[in-house]
Amino acid sequence: MSGQAWNAFLPANRWHNVPFAVASDGIRIHYEVTGITKRAPVLLVQGLGAEKNSWNLQRASLALRHQTIALDNRGAGRSDKPSGGYTLEQMADDAVAVLDHAGVASAHIVGLSMGGAISQIIAVKYPHRVRSLTLVATACRNHQWREDLLSSWAKVAEEEGMTSLGKEAARWMIGPRSFRRVLPALGWMGPLQLFNPAGAFVAQVKAILATDDRDLHAELGNITCPTMVVVGNQDILTPRGDAEEIASLIPTAELVIISGGAHGLHIEHASTFNRVLREFLGRAERAYVPVMDAAQVAL
Repeated sequence: MSGQAWNAFLPANRWHNVPFAVASDGIRIHYEVTGITKRAPVLLVQGLGAEKNSWNLQRASLALRHQTIALDNRGAGRSDKPSGGYTLEQMADDAVAVLDHAGVASAHIVGLSMGGAISQIIAVKYPHRVRSLTLVATACRNHQWREDLLSSWAKVAEEEGMTSLGKEAARWMIGPRSFRRVLPALGWMGPLQLFNPAGAFVAQVKAILATDDRDLHAELGNITCPTMVVVGNQDILTPRGDAEEIASLIPTAELVIISGGAHGLHIEHASTFNRVLREFLGRAERAYVPVMDAAQVAL
């Protein structure tokens, strides 16, 4: 990375206190802003058990073109980890609270895995806040086999701890050809952060399992912003069929399949994914019309 790119990647607030947005229920949501402040903002929403550092390769790639806002979902990273239940809708509201706190009226939304489900809710519930939508390695419904798998992960986390869970879940994240090469990165920037409390991880799992995906499924056809659905052809956790279903339901969606990519394709195939993401965000930003301007055009 060039010196200019590195400086742009450094947090914009690095000389100030660590920023926290406060959700409607008082929970503090940590986020970090990097990149160039006056460029189009990109909100990065991570998946189950992961925190903002999982986006580091994307934040660096976007540093000279965008302002990036990466958050820790409730129950992960430096955000609060309250006892009791979470919901994905709460996490969508948390993400919008982060935009409010950062002073961002609208952003390109990029969500991975559980973060993709959260991002779908944001696009349905807050369409005026979304310039474009990128859904990566995600789904729009809970299949029984995946519910059973996630329930088993929650049980392992509770009974044996997060280290045991990490070993079991890693093979669902990375393809067999890249497993040994990428595995060391999963401990500090990958999904299923090993240092998160097991209770917080379980609460996120329960949020996924408790989601009534029928309502979301029915609402996806109302999304009108530019949308890109990305999946790896080696993803066994959210396979190609899940991505194809989402793309078929969102009228503006395009489907991108990354050859050799598994569930952690943003790390395993970062260069390919980053190129695809930059190109899509560029097209979406050129097509973006602010809400006020769109209203004036309609008049």
